[in-house]
Amino acid sequence: MAHTYASNFVHCIFSTKDRRTLIPAARAAELYAYLGGIARGVGFSLIAAGGTENHIHLLFVLPASISLACAVQKLKGSFSRWMGKGFSWQEGYGAFSVSPSQIEVIKGYIHNQQEHHRKRNFEQEFVTLLRNCGIVYDERYVFG
Repeated sequence: MAHTYASNFVHCIFSTKDRRTLIPAARAAELYAYLGGIARGVGFSLIAAGGTENHIHLLFVLPASISLACAVQKLKGSFSRWMGKGFSWQEGYGAFSVSPSQIEVIKGYIHNQQEHHRKRNFEQEFVTLLRNCGIVYDERYVFG
């Protein structure tokens, strides 16, 4: 796309189905490296990855040529196949735009997930992010 410029930094969050503890901490670095490879293969950059045994946070930058839905579908689908039988993600995800001036703050937040979740569980964190961003949601479906 000639003469098309975009700065689309996205903080994306999704959990395992029913928030089951399916992501082993011992494999976290390997899993995040794998996701970085998937992102590069699709054509975008993964800046940071972190999470706990039941959810993941990603910070990535999307070019104008790749939709958010496509990027997330590729990441979740590839990760699920890599993890093998019995692993699945929740149906949806949360995605929040990030100002370039806040990249380092969000990277720190993502890398500090283990400590952060000693005070607040995934459900509390996710609902707080939705509210802080002014996103209207239906409590019956928010954790699909």
